[in-house]
Amino acid sequence: MSADIIYDKIHFRHDSKWSGRLGPAEGGGVLLCVACVIKMMESEEIPSVRKSFALSGISAMLKSSPGALRELLRQDHRVSLHFTALLLGMLQTEENSVTLEKVDQVLVQLLLELQSELSLHFVLDEIRKQVSDTASVKRLLPMFSFLGNLVNAAPFVANHLMTQHAVLLNHLCSALLHPDEALKTSFINVWLQLLGTPGGSVAQCLPVAIRDRLCNLLLQTLASASSPQLLQTCGGLLWQLVQLGEAVSVLMNCSGGQIASDENQDVLSNNSQTLSQNQEQQPPDRCPLPLLLKKLLLSGDETLQVTSARCIASVLAHSPSQYSAPFIKANVPGFLFDCLACRSSDVLLWAVYRCLLLLTEEPLFFSQCHSVYGIESLVRSLKEALQLTQLEVPKQGFLLLAEMLDRQPPSVHLFPSGPGFVAVSEALVAGISSSCLLVATQACGAASVLFRLNHQSRPVQYRELKGLIEAITNRFPELSLPTPAHRRSSRLIRSDPSSHASRSERFLLQALICFQAACRLAEDCASDPVLKENTFTAPYKQSNTQDSLESLCERLLHCCDSVWIHTVTRMCEGAPHAQILQYFYSILSSQFTLLPSLMPVFASKLASSGFYRLAMEHKGLHCAGNRNPNLNASCCGFLQKLSMCLLSHSDPPSGLHQHDVGEVEHLLQHNLSSLCYRLSDWPSVLCEYQGPRATQYCMVVMLHLALQQGDRLLPDQSVFSSVVWLLHSVQEQGSCILPHPVIRSALYLLALTQDKSPGLDGAPLHCINKALSSCQSFCSLYFHHPALLHFICRYPELAEKFGLLVLELWLTKKDSEQAMADVQEKGEKKESRIEERTDQEPDTETKELLILIETYPAVIQTLLDMVYSREAPLAERVVGVLEVLLRSQTGYEKDFCVNLRPGLLQALQRFSVDNMGHELGQGHTAQAVNSLPLVLKLLCVMQASDPPSSPLYTNMEGVHFKLLYHVSDIAGRLKPTNTESLLPAVNYMYCCLSLSPAHCADRAVSMLLSNSRLMDQLQTVVSSSSSTSSSAPSLSPSAGPAVALLCCCHLLLSSLITLQHTHCTQVHKSIGWSLDTAVQRLLLQKRHTDSLLLVSFLRLLQALLDADLASAVVVLSTGPGLVGPRPLEVEDGALYPLGSRGAQCLFAALSGLLLQKHEFLLRSSVNCLSSLLGFLQRKSPITAKYVVCQPWSRFLLCCLLSSGESCLLHPATLRLITFLLQGGSTAVLRKPDLLQVMEAVERKGVKELNEDAAQALRLLLTQIQSTVIFPSEENKQRVRSMMEALQPQTTAESCSPHLSSSSILYPFT
Repeated sequence: MSADIIYDKIHFRHDSKWSGRLGPAEGGGVLLCVACVIKMMESEEIPSVRKSFALSGISAMLKSSPGALRELLRQDHRVSLHFTALLLGMLQTEENSVTLEKVDQVLVQLLLELQSELSLHFVLDEIRKQVSDTASVKRLLPMFSFLGNLVNAAPFVANHLMTQHAVLLNHLCSALLHPDEALKTSFINVWLQLLGTPGGSVAQCLPVAIRDRLCNLLLQTLASASSPQLLQTCGGLLWQLVQLGEAVSVLMNCSGGQIASDENQDVLSNNSQTLSQNQEQQPPDRCPLPLLLKKLLLSGDETLQVTSARCIASVLAHSPSQYSAPFIKANVPGFLFDCLACRSSDVLLWAVYRCLLLLTEEPLFFSQCHSVYGIESLVRSLKEALQLTQLEVPKQGFLLLAEMLDRQPPSVHLFPSGPGFVAVSEALVAGISSSCLLVATQACGAASVLFRLNHQSRPVQYRELKGLIEAITNRFPELSLPTPAHRRSSRLIRSDPSSHASRSERFLLQALICFQAACRLAEDCASDPVLKENTFTAPYKQSNTQDSLESLCERLLHCCDSVWIHTVTRMCEGAPHAQILQYFYSILSSQFTLLPSLMPVFASKLASSGFYRLAMEHKGLHCAGNRNPNLNASCCGFLQKLSMCLLSHSDPPSGLHQHDVGEVEHLLQHNLSSLCYRLSDWPSVLCEYQGPRATQYCMVVMLHLALQQGDRLLPDQSVFSSVVWLLHSVQEQGSCILPHPVIRSALYLLALTQDKSPGLDGAPLHCINKALSSCQSFCSLYFHHPALLHFICRYPELAEKFGLLVLELWLTKKDSEQAMADVQEKGEKKESRIEERTDQEPDTETKELLILIETYPAVIQTLLDMVYSREAPLAERVVGVLEVLLRSQTGYEKDFCVNLRPGLLQALQRFSVDNMGHELGQGHTAQAVNSLPLVLKLLCVMQASDPPSSPLYTNMEGVHFKLLYHVSDIAGRLKPTNTESLLPAVNYMYCCLSLSPAHCADRAVSMLLSNSRLMDQLQTVVSSSSSTSSSAPSLSPSAGPAVALLCCCHLLLSSLITLQHTHCTQVHKSIGWSLDTAVQRLLLQKRHTDSLLLVSFLRLLQALLDADLASAVVVLSTGPGLVGPRPLEVEDGALYPLGSRGAQCLFAALSGLLLQKHEFLLRSSVNCLSSLLGFLQRKSPITAKYVVCQPWSRFLLCCLLSSGESCLLHPATLRLITFLLQGGSTAVLRKPDLLQVMEAVERKGVKELNEDAAQALRLLLTQIQSTVIFPSEENKQRVRSMMEALQPQTTAESCSPHLSSSSILYPFT
């Protein structure tokens, strides 16, 4: 068969103008004869196959050679119309489906090829005529199918149909009444093609009557449809119609009677039987559309379910409030939830979510408990939706969940038990953890609603709530925080909603809303005892602290502190978002309510991290000019709670302090909202603001609290000058009485910023003085900071008025803290604690006072006034400070002592005057009695710290002598039981005598010996000790002060004896002392006597022996135990009152003490032993030699020589060997003993010996050289070598017969 489109039998008859070879330009192609084609189509003899082949060739030619056929047909318009009409006729006459399809195809292509308006109208007119003349609906199907294809190919044709061919549309509507569902399906497809024209404007041009009829017929068709194809096409057409608001109104207002089908309803499938039964039960005016759509939901076909859901959503989108009720009454929400309960595709899930989201806008949805019915299905579907690739589906699902939770009536609980709440929490955690930030944002929105109190199960699932917060917190590291480059373009980034930065910002906002809801829930639970205790928790869970309200609050605070604060501040560094900041500050405010016990630390951390500056900058940036009132309220609430927390825990609470806190709270509450200025504008506001003063006061308080935490909102100079100007301007207006908290804040700011600011004088200083004086009590203004001390003491005008008060408060602060620490201590524990403190480094308060004294020396006089005029604890604290100052190695020590002595002299003169005629301790001034020990103690410390080379000791005239006089006078007047005052007084007198040079000590000794009261006092102390020694050989701990006083009296008497013997001073009154008792104590009671008491006892005995036991100061008494019976032997008379027996006993006792390990006792024992041997040598050399040669001496020496090198080379051992060598006793001291000592010295090395050991060794070597105990030259050379090695270390002048006792110069301070 040739590929040419010609009819061979008759082609030769046709004019060549109707023929043409159509194809590529290079040649070839297909020969087409229009006349042959027309004849073939008209001829009934031509088979359908040939006709189909010809039509296929024409179709291919129209595609390959556009415009060629049009040129042939333009030769005669009648031929074109005839050919078109012929093809239209074939649509009704042709039986072969393939040929019919080719006719439809060629006819559409031909009309598009011709592009003729006339041809189009001709075709539409012909179709209208044929439709009107044809009685069979079945024959109309090809015609309408062609019409639909034509509309698809040429959308503009639809407009012609809608506006000019209503008859055709009516016939197309009538075709829907045909009982054949296949035909109905085809006709509905035509309607789909007509109404589905791109642009959507064609459907809006549909005539009203035809539209209404189409809606009714469609509902009728849908109600009776049974085939899946018809149901699908009906659903498609319905979805096209519900896009039109007018069509929706018609569809929803149709009653069941209007669309009653004339056809047999038995054709419905099994899936529609339920619907028919429901329709029979419906009232006549009940809208059937919801029932029909529910029928599609029940079909089980997912495509129909999707179509139904889309139609429902489209209907509701027009007016949810108008159309939701019929769907809800038809129980459509329940069927939608049932669809969610089955595993569904993403398209169906999205469509159902959309429908339900619109239905939730109707309160009837909740009143009929559809939310309760479907919440479980929704939660389950959300978990499935998160597994899908289409992320819009879970996003829509979480939006639905949020709406259901938001609009659910509080009286109806969605999660009455724990498992339901756990399930929804798990779904939300999964959503928040989604890889898509948009889904996570929507899940956060749902979680924020879930945190409402009415959604909590019983018991409350605190663990799940914490899990939600943790899930949100874990997403923060993924957020896009602005970098410096991003901050410059933050506005551009924010304007692009699809950027990651914009999405991060939206997520952060939603997360903050959720966190705030969690905080609000925690507050609500805390106010409800049942929820707080979680009464209905299972018994095995009640002990689980992880599932408690407290654990939730702790987790909120931890997340806020560790992650949220950092993230939000970083996010807001570039261009702060007002809404984000609003929720952020609201969250920070909530923390102060949830965990009050942890808030002091949290508040300090916030303030020290710059949150005062941050909040004030945000207020000034966003809230000026009454903008963003919600943000302003959040900032004010946060700043108020932060400030109140800092104030409440800044000082120990008191009644006055609590009043000030309340006043500050009232000031901030009513004025903080008006403080919306940038920080750079604050100085001008403080100085030039014309509004209410309360705003300026509020600003001063904010500056104070911020600076207190290290956040300097303004430069120091600006703060200082602004505060001074504010005080000046307030007083100029006549309102000089400022609120106490404001004055306190102003004082704090002035003190803390004074270093970098110029000094004050004149009017500004007067204004400050006046403001401080306006307060009834300076305590209400005091704050514990060194800057306050320096500020007050810097200006004499302020120091004169407030210096004493501020120093007292500074020291009282430390005393109160120490009292709290010592409240449990008593007896020995307390005393040991006090001694321990004296050995430690000075505390901070003391160090600051030392710096203050160095800067402002006038403070010393104020402190001395406090010693005399204040209570004992405070005065003792002042003395402690002055002690530390005296003992410290400072360059101004001498000047300090010079300045301190006149003040102390005045204090002593006050004591003398106030108590004249009264025994101290019984006088009328109890305060003076309390302060006297402190003054005396301070004198002792000053005396010990003043170097001996001071010029004051070269001249006993002036203050130094007067001090000694008053101290001795007061000591004589004190009661013997007043150990607290007697001890420092005797100490001071002993120090004066010990440190005075020989040529200056005579006056001091004369003055003391002439004081009969003092001598009586010493007699009383010494006698009381002697009388109790036999009855109480061991000293109890409570006797500590008495022992110390006795020691000091022994030392003072020893100095008086020595100096009186040296200067031959007149003695007016002597002291009696029992030598017999003293020797017995050394022999029998030394183990039960305090070591220091023994030391002082030996020191007194040494002084008496040096004076040959014949001092006028101390009159000795003796007994038969020492001197034997009368008449006395020659030796006893020479050694009276000691006697030969007493000398032996005393020597044995002193020798025994040399075996002790107490360093002071060793030194004192060997010194006393030296004095005893000297006394014996002077009075009875025979007795001296006899005493030394006793076997006990050899035993003692052997013990010392065998006790090791340290004992062998001890100064006391070396001195003892020297004494024995001087006695010339070879029975006691032998040559090997001396060689052992020399070998020990050579092993250790002379240079390794300390000063006392070197001095004792020199004396020993000197004694060896003066004897002939070493006849060999070798040993003599060894001695000379040691002497030469000792030469640089010791001198002859330094070699004293006694060991140094400077270490016991001041034993009891």
